[in-house]
Amino acid sequence: MGGLQAAWSIMSMVTLTPFFAFLFSIVFMASIGKSFGVRRLYVDLLVKIFEFGRQNIESVRKQQFANITKSEVEDEDTPTGDSLNAETTDTSSTKTNGTIPNGGSHRYMNGRDTSSNIANGGNTVISRAESLILSPEVIDDTRSKSTEPHDDGTVRENGEDGDDDTKSDGTDGEHEAAGFKLSNCLDYVKSGMEAIIEDQVTSRFLAEELKNWNLLTRTNRQYEFISWRLTVIWMIGFLIRYFILMPMRVLICFIGVVYCVIGFAFVGILPTFRLRRTMNEIVFKHTFRMITRSISGVVRFHHPEFKPKNCGFCVANHTTPIDIAILSTDCTYSLIGQRHGGFLGVLQRALARASPHIWFERAEAKDRILVAKRLKEHVTDPKNPPILIFPEGTCINNTSVMQFKKGSFEVGGVIYPVAIKYDPRFGDAFWNSSRYSMMQYLFLMMTSWAIVCDVWYLPPMERNEGESAIDFANRVKRVIADQGGLVDLVWDGQLKRSKPKKEWKEKQQEKFSKLLKGE
Repeated sequence: MGGLQAAWSIMSMVTLTPFFAFLFSIVFMASIGKSFGVRRLYVDLLVKIFEFGRQNIESVRKQQFANITKSEVEDEDTPTGDSLNAETTDTSSTKTNGTIPNGGSHRYMNGRDTSSNIANGGNTVISRAESLILSPEVIDDTRSKSTEPHDDGTVRENGEDGDDDTKSDGTDGEHEAAGFKLSNCLDYVKSGMEAIIEDQVTSRFLAEELKNWNLLTRTNRQYEFISWRLTVIWMIGFLIRYFILMPMRVLICFIGVVYCVIGFAFVGILPTFRLRRTMNEIVFKHTFRMITRSISGVVRFHHPEFKPKNCGFCVANHTTPIDIAILSTDCTYSLIGQRHGGFLGVLQRALARASPHIWFERAEAKDRILVAKRLKEHVTDPKNPPILIFPEGTCINNTSVMQFKKGSFEVGGVIYPVAIKYDPRFGDAFWNSSRYSMMQYLFLMMTSWAIVCDVWYLPPMERNEGESAIDFANRVKRVIADQGGLVDLVWDGQLKRSKPKKEWKEKQQEKFSKLLKGE
């Protein structure tokens, strides 16, 4: 027994001591915002592995395509007699137009035709007539015209031909004054069918599609079994993610949370405001740097000269709760939001001990006047950190920016826009709150390859004289969308939980009635 205990002690020293030394170095470097560059080398290596996987998948797909085409050619009946003279068989054409499983051509990226523009966000399946889309904005009264060619090559609009006095059936057109034509409703029927095929809201709350497979089972199409090389790589990656990276990440996150609770409790009892504020900035950044490091976060900040300053609003697009951790690694913020229980509640209570944050109950959230008052009180104090706000009010899948709530733009003060764009190749940062709980989402983050993103600080903006809060919010949203390469949408993100407003439908009905009346 003594010999076994001695052997175990030696083995523990050999294995556990280097492990904890390595873990301590990661935590320490994270807390001071420094890095040895290992994560960036790790990300570069992943890119090469993904590229190898893409080439391997394309090679197998091409071979499958060649086999299918060859079998099709062999199955064709050999023409004889007159048919041989009347027809010629173009085998090269057959190979080019051959079909493979899931349709498309032989040029594949992530199992899809590279010429396809289908994606959950940036590109769309169909091209819509924007004037017919039901929109929360004021709808223009201009008519929607559909052009139809005549047999003689001329073009008519809204079902009207070149003769203003007679109809195509030879009648005198006494109903022309009313402007009614059966073709008037065809554009609306087409728009409705397009919305059924692909609407602009639902696709914003689904995981963004990838051009290349990233070796994660949650986004695969059985690619891990397409060849023995990919199978081996996938199995090695699985072991690394679940048995090496995940335990280390959980430990680092746990250390960060414990440091947060203890550190902010200590800051909260400091006697002087200046000392408390200084220590709060240190503990705040240390905490979120460790939490970001626990998901192998690689963050690139651009234009630091526009970093948010005190007594202002930092306004950003919203994809995930991790947005807060990402932004807080470089700047200290005051946060606003509803009170939560569980893991988020622990962090909220710890933060509130040391710095001014605005937490409110769900019932208070409906009282816009009360929330606006608390916001105004916060930004009028030059000693308060900038307050971080996500005006979309819900998480979007990082392909677009949806409607900004106007509340924070009515208060006044300087707005510091910030654009966040994640790289989905290494891990999907989007939180689908209707599908995953917070703990399930954190598990997905801990088992992803990494979280890589770019953050752009944009020039500060102020509300122009005579500009409404809605117009100001839209102007800020447009700037963020342009910088992040995101689609600028007018839709309210809460539509994933509720139906469109009744007045939007009424505006569309009113527009159609004017069209029928000929106005």
